[in-house]
Amino acid sequence: MKIETVGIVGAGTMGNGIAQIAAVAGMKTIMIDVTDAALAKGVATLTGSLDRLVSKDKLDAATRDAALARIETSTDYQRLAAADIVIEAATENTDLKIRILRQIQDVARPGAIIASNTSSISITTLGATLDHPERFIGMHFFNPVPLLPLVEVIRGVQTSEATAHAVRELTEQLGKSPIGVKNAPGFVVNRILVPMINEAFFVLAEGIATPEEIDAGMRLGANHPIGPLALADLIGLDVCLSVMDVFLKDFGDSKYRACPLLRELVAAGHLGRKTKRGVYQYD
Repeated sequence: MKIETVGIVGAGTMGNGIAQIAAVAGMKTIMIDVTDAALAKGVATLTGSLDRLVSKDKLDAATRDAALARIETSTDYQRLAAADIVIEAATENTDLKIRILRQIQDVARPGAIIASNTSSISITTLGATLDHPERFIGMHFFNPVPLLPLVEVIRGVQTSEATAHAVRELTEQLGKSPIGVKNAPGFVVNRILVPMINEAFFVLAEGIATPEEIDAGMRLGANHPIGPLALADLIGLDVCLSVMDVFLKDFGDSKYRACPLLRELVAAGHLGRKTKRGVYQYD
């Protein structure tokens, strides 16, 4: 199937990033959220991102303006009836995602694909709540969406070959590189990455080194472009904790126990860059 119109539910960090790349790729883009304020913030964020690309000569002003003109925002789910694919990009919470996916299903046109940007929740489990799970798939983008090239394309047990093929083609149209992934907790990248981040919190909690030294160690000793604690702040400490809790529940293995320091920082509301304070403080 040819995908020309993309619907996105969620105007936050991931949602507005997906909206940006879809619009730049020439697709009509419909971004939905629960309040006009959330939508305005999302549009402001992606506009700022596009402006930075123009200032760095990575995008021309005409392309930026055309992309912004392709983006429609609304609090009305009925607007999604025009979309060929709708991507859910809400908070990493199973019950919330199921509720949103069912709302999408109620308004989506016949034959439309529904996708989730979940970073850890079972695509098979989410798909089982829908009437047409063969048209449901995972599209896991990475933050920041406009810059990172990877998208994990995750097939649930019920996902059809046609759906997987269409979504891989869409991913390439968006200028991203897809990898095919079987359904499993955390898929590929987060299965490896988030436990490493969690271990960095244990190292910090045990006083083995300062945050700066831990991050420098992994940058200089493992050639990572960013240290694990700084990366946790970028991802969001609440997201890291949620992923670890999913791993512990789904695998039943204590090696996935979240570090108490990580849980304590989340409880304090120190979630990273988005709250201006996590492991580090931000102006």
